[in-house]
Amino acid sequence: MYTLLITAPQLQTLQQQGTPCAVFDCSFDLMKPELAGGFFTAERIAGARPADLDKDLSTHEAGLAVNGGRHPLPQREAVARWLGSLGVHNGMQIVVYDRNKSQYCGRLWWMLKWLGHEAVAVLDGGLQAWKEAGGATDSGPFTRPAPALFELKAPLRQLVHTDTVAAHLGQPAQTVVDARAAARYRGDVEPLDPVAGHIPGALNRPFGENFTEDGRFKSPEQLKAEWTDVLAGRPASSVVHHCGSGVTAVPNLLAMELAGFGPTALYAGSWSEWCRTPGLPCAKG
Repeated sequence: MYTLLITAPQLQTLQQQGTPCAVFDCSFDLMKPELAGGFFTAERIAGARPADLDKDLSTHEAGLAVNGGRHPLPQREAVARWLGSLGVHNGMQIVVYDRNKSQYCGRLWWMLKWLGHEAVAVLDGGLQAWKEAGGATDSGPFTRPAPALFELKAPLRQLVHTDTVAAHLGQPAQTVVDARAAARYRGDVEPLDPVAGHIPGALNRPFGENFTEDGRFKSPEQLKAEWTDVLAGRPASSVVHHCGSGVTAVPNLLAMELAGFGPTALYAGSWSEWCRTPGLPCAKG
């Protein structure tokens, strides 16, 4: 069972052994979301299933979202039905990837943990690493497999909401970590949300700092050293991760687990929900 990362050769071995696997292509472009389907149709790992950030991993239907923000989480039951409709069942090893240096696929990794599925891993290096390892690809329309039953289990990762973050603001028991780029954290620019800045007291760790130049995660040793510096003595168990809309915060969460700190919490509404909630403080600098 792979629960955090899996390499391209390791996935190839599983496939050769006939291990039941479901591979998801989560490639996306935040500024051009309409391109997601084109990425999948043009080239993907052979046998991969599509997972669109806007259409599959978020919901914009009133009353069906778990939280607010730009990419609201669907209810757990809805995600389970979607997985089942794609032939995914609880006995599968699930692998998620993108072609964006794992910027988006972590969302589905976290959602599956939230549904109680332990056997899910991010393909380290994404589609590029798969092709470098000689992995098979295909293209064209998606043929939907026969449906299956995906059953919900107890959540394996913690989801926190705006009221919880606000209630513990400034308290030692909560360390908020913002995964956005430094300029957005400072409030110098804000291309996506109506207010620039950050949650008061939040630390800044841009998610891209967890990766090497080729899009693979840094070594556990290097991640541990870097995250130890970020936390500066604060307990890892107090960390709540967020970003703009709860997507790119997940690489930070993953990196902490790879470094040996254990699971930490996700504030999925993130800055896009926080800055739209009346009465909540916003900081700059």
